[in-house]
Amino acid sequence: MTFNEGMQIDTSTTSSSGGRGGGGGRMAIGGGIGGLILVVVALFLGVDPGSVLPQGGVNQYDTQGVDAAGFDLSQCKTGKDANEIVECRVVATGNSVDGVWAELLKGYKRPNVRLFSQSVDTGCGPATTDVGPFYCPVDQTAYFDTSFFQVLVDQFGSSGGPFAQEYVVAHEFGHHVQNLLGTLGRAQQGATGAEGNGVRTELQADCFAGVWAHYASKTRQESTGAPFLEPLSDNDINDALSAASSVGDDRIQKASTGRVNPESWTHGSSEQRQKWFTVGYQTGDPNKCDTFKATDLN
Repeated sequence: MTFNEGMQIDTSTTSSSGGRGGGGGRMAIGGGIGGLILVVVALFLGVDPGSVLPQGGVNQYDTQGVDAAGFDLSQCKTGKDANEIVECRVVATGNSVDGVWAELLKGYKRPNVRLFSQSVDTGCGPATTDVGPFYCPVDQTAYFDTSFFQVLVDQFGSSGGPFAQEYVVAHEFGHHVQNLLGTLGRAQQGATGAEGNGVRTELQADCFAGVWAHYASKTRQESTGAPFLEPLSDNDINDALSAASSVGDDRIQKASTGRVNPESWTHGSSEQRQKWFTVGYQTGDPNKCDTFKATDLN
């Protein structure tokens, strides 16, 4: 998806930081979680990294270090910058998602966005690049290390199109919408596994991402009157569906362990993630995204 070059990027709710300074600032994730794939199985597009790490999972963190300089947000001014610079694309996508939900949800409040690299402190605890993008309800902030988008392509087999990245941003903002609605906490309540509330929470965020996609090219920026984005193409939708499929629990489990175990699912299957994004995209109706009442998630 291409941003309208006339739109102006608002960075007022975005901050950026690099890795930790001082002694090198590394956070090692232990507790038997080995390798990027398995870490991402647990945490990618999740709600709270601190809630899923095992006790003692954080082995080392340099609390004496200071944040190094992050990405220079002054580079992000217009839609043209969003089309050319991935960090600006994240911020501009957030602007677009905010614009859509401000019209759909009374009292919508924008989340904060934090761009980081290597490691970051959050209201939910410290995190590293390995956790992938995530949303922390404690500080109402969506966190993105843009290097993960290449991991999505190289290790998960997603297409590399920009709308695959924009889908990820919209998904995290979907968790923010859930937080505002008071439903996000249901992720850690009740049953677990393929039919559990954790999976239903993630699939609803996928559906909310689809709702954004439905309105993305129709919603105009209040300050400029220009649409945030150009109309979607078939390739854009294919990019989103590719990203949704690539992070399905069944696909990741098959690639990493050679077998599929629905009892340990946290985000839903590839088919389910594609389905619920499509429901949101085709209907544009957040009420159709009530995965908690759905008797069949497939």
